[in-house]
Amino acid sequence: MNTIVNVRKVTEQLDLDKVFAVRRVVFVDEQNCPPELEWEFEDESNHFLGEVNGEPAGAARWRKTERGYKLERFAVSKEYRGQGVGQALVQAVLNDLPDDAVYVYLHAQVQAVSLYEKFGFEKTGPMFEEAGIQHYKMILNKAMDKG
Repeated sequence: MNTIVNVRKVTEQLDLDKVFAVRRVVFVDEQNCPPELEWEFEDESNHFLGEVNGEPAGAARWRKTERGYKLERFAVSKEYRGQGVGQALVQAVLNDLPDDAVYVYLHAQVQAVSLYEKFGFEKTGPMFEEAGIQHYKMILNKAMDKG
């Protein structure tokens, strides 16, 4: 059976519940992130649901901050890793950013740095800990952006 990966922006509560369920399993259960850190800025964020053959498989969001546009909460369920869900999520989120999104950044878990580099993100500054996990701040190099 062919794997069909689909990512869509979601606003309905039923879809948001699927997004939050993926994030809960990946961040809270698997990575032991404190739940109180996981559920912040939900109302001001733009949420995305990744599906594989119609099943919830991944989640992501972006929001506008004082510094620019922050991409956050990229999560792919364990059983769907390695099937292109992460790449599809990054592409969908980047495609959804407004035209005035000049400064785009994220905090990448160390093991995900190479994924974001494929899209033109570059590490900046030293490694740091966030929610008990090592991260790098990464900034999108607009010269490599979608144009």
